[in-house]
Amino acid sequence: MASENQITYKSAGVDIDAGEETVRRIVPHVKKTFSPAVLSELGSFGGMYDARFPDYKEPVLVSSVDGVGTKLKVAQAIGKHDTIGQDLVNHCVNDILVCGAKPLFFLDYFATGKLNPAVAEDVIGGMAKAAGENGCALIGGETAEMPGVYNDEEYDIAGTIVGVAEKSQILNKSNVKKGNILLALASTGLHTNGYSLARRVILLNHEFSDYSEELGMSFGESLLAVHKSYFRQVFPLVQSSLVDGISHITGGGLISNTMRVIPAGLSMDVDWTSWERPVIYQMLQKLGSVPEEDMRRTFNLGIGLVLIVSPENLDQVTSHLEKSGEKPFRIGSIKE
Repeated sequence: MASENQITYKSAGVDIDAGEETVRRIVPHVKKTFSPAVLSELGSFGGMYDARFPDYKEPVLVSSVDGVGTKLKVAQAIGKHDTIGQDLVNHCVNDILVCGAKPLFFLDYFATGKLNPAVAEDVIGGMAKAAGENGCALIGGETAEMPGVYNDEEYDIAGTIVGVAEKSQILNKSNVKKGNILLALASTGLHTNGYSLARRVILLNHEFSDYSEELGMSFGESLLAVHKSYFRQVFPLVQSSLVDGISHITGGGLISNTMRVIPAGLSMDVDWTSWERPVIYQMLQKLGSVPEEDMRRTFNLGIGLVLIVSPENLDQVTSHLEKSGEKPFRIGSIKE
């Protein structure tokens, strides 16, 4: 037993018992995501995954890493932590989907000033929920207690995803041609980008807990709408070679992200009046007098994913998406 004059790891701000309690809490959530391809136990020094892909002729591994930005500040401000992990996983799933890949496994990083096992369980449980919905194993992660780097109630998360694509089905710029149609899928909200601006605008006049008649919920609840995964709806279109390109509308907005998948010499002809922006964007622009250019470059404006489709495939793609529960809408085309 330590005397009053002795400095222990716990008195320095790191509670090993809290770490062990966190692991105990998250194990049931994480194990639900395991498949027979997962060869390691939770808590191993490394996650192991069976790399045999009998259904693929030329399997290509596709990886991505990301975080959720300052959306974390909203979750921490209103004390709601069970959706932010879903945001992280779904964001990463979408990022490799636009390459033509399906997710295999995910690894997370959770860092905090003072480890609260209940909060960690909510966050990582959200990751496990989204991983399971996307057929992805939450194969491992790292929980770090870092007093002096974060305040006691603060935490940050990041994640790495690994997926697989058939080499012949990888989506690249060479597939995109003049005359292709831009078909949009609606977002569920801001997803995980633009929160530094959104937070500043709202906090000029309100608290996140304030109820908004226009939104039908509090500002915080609206901002925490879960970043949607489009994998289940869109991946069959990739497998059938019915889409020529896909863009995930994240930081930089519609134009910047979609131009990443369009070859040199081609551009986008977007009809900005072809869809009605959800109320949250109208409120943000009005409350903060945000210039239109900033709105377009900062937010997704209600569009989560854009599919680039050949005119001859448009009806088939639209029909499939509608049967999957989506309401795709045409927002423009590819031009010289």
